[in-house]
Amino acid sequence: MSVQKLVLASNNPGKLREFQALLAPLDFEVIPQGDLAIPSAEEPYYTFVENALAKARHASAASGLPALADDSGICADALQGEPGVFSARYAGKDGDDVANNQKLINALSSQSARGAHYVCALVMVQSANDPEPIIVQTRWHGSIIDQARGQNGFGYDPHFYLPEFDKTAAELEPEEKNLVSHRGQALRELILQLKNRA
Repeated sequence: MSVQKLVLASNNPGKLREFQALLAPLDFEVIPQGDLAIPSAEEPYYTFVENALAKARHASAASGLPALADDSGICADALQGEPGVFSARYAGKDGDDVANNQKLINALSSQSARGAHYVCALVMVQSANDPEPIIVQTRWHGSIIDQARGQNGFGYDPHFYLPEFDKTAAELEPEEKNLVSHRGQALRELILQLKNRA
């Protein structure tokens, strides 16, 4: 089987590392959109699925190649799902992971319920106008802790506590995280759907 080129509609280095590791066993050559000078797509929607679909269609239109996009974030139960699709820019457009995490901790400071879940919406299109995109959405449940723990991962991982491991997502080894994370779950489901279509 020949290797198929696939544009990854993301410039996030953490996501790139995870997707390249997860897609390594498959016959895909994953090309980050930044390598093709494709600018980031607008993400104007309030759902992960709509934003992921917009990003995938944008990358495919600009490259002429199949494209894979995800939109992911963290949803705190006590905050009615915030920060949700705004997770990456929760503390503002110029905010970083530390600022985003601090804002989330501050927002939860008066809450006894600390349950949260990561969401990953993954969309693959064969072309910009693909009428049958593959769409997968998964959740990874945990809770938010105030004190950062761990050096692995990115985003909210140092504060995302997993009771079944007694670790945060940032304390898991990358291979271990990929087995259980929202992104790992979504990619395995997407691969199943791809095989079913073959």
